[in-house]
Amino acid sequence: MLVDFKKASLAQFLEFKTLYYDKIDFTIVKSSWDLLSKEITLPFVIHIVGTNGKGSTGRFLAHYLNKANYKVLHYSSPHIIKLNERIWINGSDVCDEELEIAHKFLQELYPINLLEKLTYFEYLTLLSFYLSKDCDYLVLEAGLGGEFDATNVVENDLSLITTIDLDHMSFLGNTVEEIAQTKMRSVDKKMLIGYQIHNSVYQTALKVKEQIKEERNKNITIKKVEIFDKYPLNKNFATYLKRNLHLVIKCLEELNIPLHLEYFDDVELFGRCQKIAKNITIDVGHNPLAARVLKEEFKDKKITLIYNSYADKDYEKVLSILKPIINKIIIINVDDKRIVPRNNLVKIIDKLNIIKEDIITINDNEEYLVFGSFLVVENFLYLIGTNKK
Repeated sequence: MLVDFKKASLAQFLEFKTLYYDKIDFTIVKSSWDLLSKEITLPFVIHIVGTNGKGSTGRFLAHYLNKANYKVLHYSSPHIIKLNERIWINGSDVCDEELEIAHKFLQELYPINLLEKLTYFEYLTLLSFYLSKDCDYLVLEAGLGGEFDATNVVENDLSLITTIDLDHMSFLGNTVEEIAQTKMRSVDKKMLIGYQIHNSVYQTALKVKEQIKEERNKNITIKKVEIFDKYPLNKNFATYLKRNLHLVIKCLEELNIPLHLEYFDDVELFGRCQKIAKNITIDVGHNPLAARVLKEEFKDKKITLIYNSYADKDYEKVLSILKPIINKIIIINVDDKRIVPRNNLVKIIDKLNIIKEDIITINDNEEYLVFGSFLVVENFLYLIGTNKK
C-alpha cells in the first residue's frame, strides 16, 4: 500500500515511518530543521542526555516549571500506550487535534523528499519543536544518542547529564568513556552532570570541553551536581528518582527559579518504578544500570519478575544482577522482531538456576516487578486490562 505523505493523517503518515535506525543520517533532520527554523522561534532549550533517568528527570523539571506558572513542553520517548505521551504540554499529554495541526503545518512546509526520508522519531521531534513555539521552556530528552541525535539539531541553552553506562554500544561506542563523549558532544553552552556510577564520566566531560573549545571556539561550562541530604525529598520516591531530583534542583538554581519542594509531590511518572497496585510495580528500564537501581529498591523483598528483553540488550547481566531478589520469573510474550528468541532467554534463566513459570497469575500475597522495556510494560498493562494511566 502506498501513502500520499502530503495528504495522510498523522497516524497514516507514521505507519510508514522507520522506527529504528540501521544507520544515522543527520543531514535529513538538519535540512528539515533549517526550513522550520525560518518559521518559528524556539523557547529556552534544556537538553537531557544520558543512559538512564532522562524521562523522570525531564518530567520532574517540566512538572515543576508548569507548577511555577511557566509554559513548558516536555518531549520524551518512547511511549507506553499512545504516542501523545511523548509530547507533554503544560500539565498534560498533547491532544490529537494539536498534533494534527502541527502535522499539517509540516506537510505543507516540507518537500516530498524530506517527508519520505524522515524517520518516526525525527518527525515527532520536529512536531515537538513546532508545538513548543509559544512556550517559555522546551525540555528536550535525547533518544538513544547525543551528538547525532535528532534532538541535537537545535542549539541547547542548558544540558543535563543523567547517569551514563554501557548501552546502545553499536551506535555510541564500546566503553563508558566513548559513550559519554558521544552524548556530551551535544552540549552547546553549559552542562550539569548528575549522579554517576563511573568516575571517568567527569574526566570525559573535561576532555569534551577542550574538544568543543578547539573545534567550535566555544567555552562551555561544566558543573558537577553533588548529592546532599539537606533537601527533605518525598520519602515515597525511589532512591534513583531522588538522585535525579537533585539534578533538577540544581537546574532550577541555574535558572534562578525559587525552590518549593512540595511542587514535586504530585508529579506523575508513568512506568518509572511506579506502583500500579499494592503488590505490582512497573518499570520501563531495560539495561544493567536499571537493574542495579531496582535491586537496591527491592533489596529487602523477593519478587516475581515478569520479564522479556530486546535481543541486543545484555539480558544475562540484567538477570544476574536481579537474581538475589527474584523468587521466580515469568516470560511475558512480546510480538516484536527485536525481542530475544524465547529459547535463548530460557537457557540463561536455567543457567542462573532461577525458577520460571509459564502463565501470569497475580496473587495478593506475591510482590511483582514488571520490567524489561516499554513494550513489556505496555503488553502487561493490556494483559491485565489497564490500557490507560
